[in-house]
Amino acid sequence: MAKDYYTVLGVPRNATQEEIKKAYRKLAMKYHPDKNKGNKEAEEKFKEINEAYAVLSDPEKRKIYDLYGSSEFERRYTQEDIFKDFDFESTLRDIGIDLSSFFRRSKGGKGKVFTFNLGDLFNNLFGTSFGEESYSPFGEVFETYQVDLPLTLEEVIKGGEKEVFLPDTYETIKIKLPQNIREGSILKVKKKTGNKIREYHLRVRLLTPEGIKIDNSDLYIEKEIPVTTFFLGGEVEITTPEGKRIKAKVPAMTKPGAKLRLKGLGLPKTGVSRGDLFVVLQPSIPKRINPDQRELLEKLRALGL
Repeated sequence: MAKDYYTVLGVPRNATQEEIKKAYRKLAMKYHPDKNKGNKEAEEKFKEINEAYAVLSDPEKRKIYDLYGSSEFERRYTQEDIFKDFDFESTLRDIGIDLSSFFRRSKGGKGKVFTFNLGDLFNNLFGTSFGEESYSPFGEVFETYQVDLPLTLEEVIKGGEKEVFLPDTYETIKIKLPQNIREGSILKVKKKTGNKIREYHLRVRLLTPEGIKIDNSDLYIEKEIPVTTFFLGGEVEITTPEGKRIKAKVPAMTKPGAKLRLKGLGLPKTGVSRGDLFVVLQPSIPKRINPDQRELLEKLRALGL
């Protein structure tokens, strides 16, 4: 089931960041593991409120969550995605959780420097981990990480470069988005540091707005238009996935469910070509009609329409 993060924290959808933080602290103290030892229900609740706070406290994640809904957000984002920018050290320390076991002293440099072991923390709190490790005969360490790569349709269409956060090293790299990229596509990136070779498998997850369907390189969107336009024809304004506003003609005597084909406005294919954008026309039925409209409709019915 999809998770309603606002319900988990007990705040309204228009809550401020301060209200969200206050609600999180109150619940985190209540379900703190030290106060509920052996209580599995409290342990699960503690995990839920941390996940909810990690999303709602991040303006960008919250924006995507509000835009696409909880069900789509949960399908597109793993816990690694959700927690990758979450400041566990300061956030959990505020409510009295000891994080010393999740840090290790770094060699070199002046003073005390600690490197955050996010994988250990995830494994301890959430039963998940990042990546696998193997060794070559030459002593090199090969590490494989799978990272979800959320992409909007606009990013897929425009292509170019995309910044990707690497969860194990806390660095951000730039990758070039290839053409014909699709849901589930795997992009592989290798980085070598010392005797370690890290291979990142970036799994594409398309952030598809509600109402848009994908069929290979073609896109389908539904558009409601007035009933009179089906009979008399007219124009309809459409916003393409990359944000362009265009107008298309609707022929007279068009039937509901008819498709307007806008060539070359779909997803990229191989080469420089693109698929098509199909606009599926549906009648816009008002919830109420006024007396004048009712009178006209009665006349039309009398005329056999």
